[in-house]
Amino acid sequence: MSATCQLCTFLLDRRWFAVPVDDVQEVLRSHDITRVPLAPKAVFGLINLRGQIVPAIDLRTRLELPPRAEGCRPMNVVVRTSDGPKALLVDEIGDVLDLANEEFEPLPHTVRGPARDLICGAYKQPNTLIHVLDVAKTVTCGTPTI
Repeated sequence: MSATCQLCTFLLDRRWFAVPVDDVQEVLRSHDITRVPLAPKAVFGLINLRGQIVPAIDLRTRLELPPRAEGCRPMNVVVRTSDGPKALLVDEIGDVLDLANEEFEPLPHTVRGPARDLICGAYKQPNTLIHVLDVAKTVTCGTPTI
């Protein structure tokens, strides 16, 4: 019996990404976001999550992907971090997948840009590739301390 990894998957610009389920606090539909003046570019704003203020990080900006189409509201993958929850803004939520650890492939040395630092590796699936994000590195973008 091989060991598996449970991943929460989501779409960004027609590409599949994932984070370990153990790092996920909850998944939310679109949420009202309050913009923060002078915040780092990747910090889209703040959301009020049942009285707790949570920074919302735009993964499209973080990964240098094209901006979301006008009028399309992002969904939120709220992840646990050492300094509190952070909301990752994604295009669409996928499924939770159990993938065999031996199918994981490290990131090739040819990958450049922010993806080089944020993506740990990938799982090949039929007709797609699932990029696994390093949560700790992904949320480290100068998020304001609340």
